[in-house]
Amino acid sequence: MSYEMSDAKQSPYADAKATSISPVNTSPTPHAAAEDPNRTWYQRYFDSFKPPAADPSKAYDGEMPKPAGELHRKLKGRHLQMIAIGGSIGTGLFVGSAGSFTAGGPAAVLIGFILVGAMLFCVVHALGELAVLFPIQGSFSIYSSRFIEPAWGFAMGWNYAMQWLIVLPLELSAAAIVINYWNTHVPLGVWITIFFLIIIAINLAGVRGYGEAEFLFSIIKVLAVVGFIILAIVIDVGGAPGAGYLGAKTYSNPGAFSNGFHGVCAVFVNAAFSFAGTELVGLAAAETANPRKTLPKAAKQVFWRILLFYVVSLLLIGFIVPYDNPDLTSDQRITASPFVIAIRIGGIKVLPDIFNAVILIAVLSVGNSSTYGSSRTLAGMARVGLAPKFLGYVDRQGRPLAALVVALLFGGLAYVNLAPNGGDVFNWLLAISALSSFFTWGSICFCHIRFRRAWIYQGHSLKEIPFRSHAGVIGSWFGLIMNILCLIAQFYVAIWPVGNDGKTGTAEDFFIAYVAVPVILVFYLIFKVINWKSSRFIRSSEMDLTSNRRSLDMAEIEAEEEAERLNPTPLYKKIWGIFC
Repeated sequence: MSYEMSDAKQSPYADAKATSISPVNTSPTPHAAAEDPNRTWYQRYFDSFKPPAADPSKAYDGEMPKPAGELHRKLKGRHLQMIAIGGSIGTGLFVGSAGSFTAGGPAAVLIGFILVGAMLFCVVHALGELAVLFPIQGSFSIYSSRFIEPAWGFAMGWNYAMQWLIVLPLELSAAAIVINYWNTHVPLGVWITIFFLIIIAINLAGVRGYGEAEFLFSIIKVLAVVGFIILAIVIDVGGAPGAGYLGAKTYSNPGAFSNGFHGVCAVFVNAAFSFAGTELVGLAAAETANPRKTLPKAAKQVFWRILLFYVVSLLLIGFIVPYDNPDLTSDQRITASPFVIAIRIGGIKVLPDIFNAVILIAVLSVGNSSTYGSSRTLAGMARVGLAPKFLGYVDRQGRPLAALVVALLFGGLAYVNLAPNGGDVFNWLLAISALSSFFTWGSICFCHIRFRRAWIYQGHSLKEIPFRSHAGVIGSWFGLIMNILCLIAQFYVAIWPVGNDGKTGTAEDFFIAYVAVPVILVFYLIFKVINWKSSRFIRSSEMDLTSNRRSLDMAEIEAEEEAERLNPTPLYKKIWGIFC
């Protein structure tokens, strides 16, 4: 199947520079061919930050074309697979889930994570369908601009960028706190600086550096969670030295639910924070060597991550750790990890230290992913006029350098947490991005619904779509409705906080929980007012379905369908194909 993109019709919100994609361009550029082989490695490294050299083969009428930087397609299938399986497993699962157990109890955690996980399965499949057909830079905001409305795409782009810009300093602070588990003599600021330098080094290595780092981090996290699941089973059935047979005693004493329906609603936001980053698979499509083959596989792997790493591990923790365990509300965030508490209940002395090392790796992994997500989103928006133009600069190594510098500068906010009142400032910063994921995921589902409607309206067939969401349009409707319900649930919790004896909370409590909504509306209205003539809801007949689209080899598609008709796939293989 061809990997060239159609440029028959250019939308004002299409990436005008991305007129073609190739699996990986390994041939030397004209500039590279002319390089002095005697130049030292550091000379070559510093030159890599310069703008790409113009390609003389694209000269027209004797004029050299203006150099245009493009992201490099250096992510391979194994990178995307591991990013999908374990890329965003971090503090949300390992530490943040403690708040879910306290607020809702084990049954509420299970219900909340299963519902959000099912919704996310539909989201990722919808995103996979769009990203395979339109593997463009800054995919989320561009899809919203093209399939919904430009003003909404502007709001969603900045919403997503801000989410990751704020997560980086959070993760740097968390990494320093993890070190305090072993060493309290070295100031936190020193550890923040060390981890900050590690994140900078990984991201300056380009997309390949990000991919290799995430590949390694994800393997460690996956092995740790699988090992924990095995250990938790042993602890629960009485095989550990510190506890006898536990079974499901915690469901009767102290109980399965902590605050009833109220507690279930409180779990949704924590679950969203834990799952945040799953959509990075779609963002990485613009830097993947062969999105047609690798992206569908990566999207399917999300099912196993949701089932195994979240649902099963939290189910077992619920059997071992009662929701009233005082360590769950410890001021020391790392000792409050329900994973570490479960190991301690089992009476195993060495493993808590080992698992805290895994938490440290997970924190660095999410910090690394946050830099990747924010820089690519900003660069993608800049290329279509939704962000300052300078943020679209891409150097010779395919790094969105200006956007990357902005993303890394936000890491300096980690030092604010060291100030006496720094925690209050940090809480407000986090509040801005607290509901970001719900808006991002809901927009992806709505984009998919709108795309499918326009695709049929404009005379296309579903057979022309290289990868179709297994959840279909129904799944996208389910995902959209679930995201709306989660926002309503958070509104309910914001007005009547858990543990407040049914009384309404303060205005500060409400805005910390819900300030993200007015911030998004402000971005939307600013763009709407400035571009009031051009920004309107896009009709199916007007929707741009050609710009940046991979051209389709219909002969190959028909051959695949004919082969499938002559050799029908057994039912069990069809079921397996949905998830693997």
